[in-house]
Amino acid sequence: MFGDLSQQTFDLLNKADLSTLNKTTIGQAQISGAPGNLNAFDLRGPALQLYPVITPLRNRLPRQVSDRGDLATRWKAITGVNTQNFELGVAQGRRSAEMSVTETDYIASYAGLGLEASIDWEAVWSGGKEFDNKATLVQSLLRAVMIGEENVILNGNASMPLGTAPAPTIAVGATAGTFANGTALFAFVTALTARALANSTVSLAGVPYGQVTRVNIDGTSTQYGAGASAISPSASFTTTAANQSVQVSVAAVKGAAGYAWYLGTTAANATLSAITTVNKATFGAITTGTQLATAANSNTDGSANALVFDGFLTQALKSNAGYFASLDGNTLSADQANGVVEIDTALQWFWDNKRLSPTEIWVNSQEARNINKKIVASGGIPLFRFTLPGGTGSDDDKPALLGGASIAKYWNKFTQQFLDIRIHPNLAPGSIFFNSSEIPYPLSGVDNVSFVRCRRDYYQIEWPVVSRQYVYGVYADEVLVCRAPFSLGVIANVANG
Repeated sequence: MFGDLSQQTFDLLNKADLSTLNKTTIGQAQISGAPGNLNAFDLRGPALQLYPVITPLRNRLPRQVSDRGDLATRWKAITGVNTQNFELGVAQGRRSAEMSVTETDYIASYAGLGLEASIDWEAVWSGGKEFDNKATLVQSLLRAVMIGEENVILNGNASMPLGTAPAPTIAVGATAGTFANGTALFAFVTALTARALANSTVSLAGVPYGQVTRVNIDGTSTQYGAGASAISPSASFTTTAANQSVQVSVAAVKGAAGYAWYLGTTAANATLSAITTVNKATFGAITTGTQLATAANSNTDGSANALVFDGFLTQALKSNAGYFASLDGNTLSADQANGVVEIDTALQWFWDNKRLSPTEIWVNSQEARNINKKIVASGGIPLFRFTLPGGTGSDDDKPALLGGASIAKYWNKFTQQFLDIRIHPNLAPGSIFFNSSEIPYPLSGVDNVSFVRCRRDYYQIEWPVVSRQYVYGVYADEVLVCRAPFSLGVIANVANG
């Protein structure tokens, strides 16, 4: 009976008009705020902070707060004794010679660093209890200041203008190109600091020359150096065969993180054609950019920025303080003994001339990879590890080849100690930086070789309310102090490879 009733029910349902049952008074709509949408909104709070805050130098440097005022911090150092190298032997009844000492005065000028941000009252109210938008704004502001401070600590250039770039030279390139025989070519070059390198593009705005004007939150404006040297005099060349390429190069400019190259068939139409992190470039044709070598302010040196302080790289290079070498567009060289020739040359210089060793080597990710390849390729480190099973059934226990190697430390052959190799996001490709955290001289009086000295450490300002906004500023007044700039070093113009 029940079987017959069930069948009858199915038959009746098949004959029924079910279209009316497809309608619902309230349905699931897209989560878009449309009328009739009664869905809950599954939102996690507070807001996630999905941006990198990588400040390794700032994190590691001690911070000192000074109550002595002044525009700068100063110190004196004895940097040499018996500089004439007198013999010490003394004749009977006689006195010895009077030795000389070398004294050096150092000065590091304070600079104010800071940013501001605002939030209107409606944005505060709309956050409710779940999103404390005022706290999120101030936290983001502090982190932005720290990120910018890290870049200044490494790359800041207040007192070492690059001047006018030297005239480049043009020669026949090693690869084939598309230039016709007898093509006249004219080239210019501009040296770029790390800031100008980050802000320069071939196809859009080009190179920022001269002074940049920044509009401040209070309506005032501030000018500072954009980071580019004055453009070089032109160089000319005429191809001597069909399908030639040309290589354009320039003498290394200390403090330059990159170079902007202009190329044309006349000096008047030379156009920005390439930006490199080494002091040479190869062209098989003229590539069309949007900025001419005659761009506004291109003859003005805006490489220095008096609003910041000198960072590590500037202090290493200024007045020939530390080690400097340029590879002029060549790659690092393996020494076939688990080392890198150019790094060993630098370490030998530090020992031979200063009787010390740096404690760390800072590199861009490009150079970290290249150093790794040079050392691994020389045959000193296995390229993989073979893992044998040791359990019962787990995927982790299956035999596996594990690839990859990382060179985290470098052995100083001259002082018998390891140096840490560290990657820095603000160090331009093509540059290697040597830093020292200790001075191995007895009774040197140096506790911290480098530190940040502050007239005022980080402070927050909540400005008076003049509109329906909260306005905040986060500032610091500080300078990077390196007691021994001669313990720093730079290798520049390292080609990728």
